[in-house]
Amino acid sequence: MDTVEHALGTPDQPQPYAELGLKDDEYQEIRRILDRRPTSAELAMYSVMWSEHCSYKSSKVHLRQFGEKTPKTDAMLVGIGENAGVVDIGDGWAVTFKVESHNHPSYVEPYQGAATGVGGIVRDIIS
Repeated sequence: MDTVEHALGTPDQPQPYAELGLKDDEYQEIRRILDRRPTSAELAMYSVMWSEHCSYKSSKVHLRQFGEKTPKTDAMLVGIGENAGVVDIGDGWAVTFKVESHNHPSYVEPYQGAATGVGGIVRDIIS
């Protein structure tokens, strides 16, 4: 079992960080944070938490251009910072905009993946 004690005693043990989607510099940052090599469980946890799914690591640079706040307008009822956008389209009607960003399940299993995406959209609009 790869415990912290074992990790401390085997600092040069090769680890499959690239296979878990981590880059060389990310792996080195994990080692710096922990001041040792990560255990297998820690490495898996970092790979999940630093993934595109959870941290938007490749798209956040593009998302930043939109800012965290935007000036409120008469037409925008709900905007940036919420789970979905709502725009007044007149005559007492509003339209809701929501994009599901976690689309990987649809690639793996199209039917259930699509259900996951739609579920996320419905959840975010309701919330």
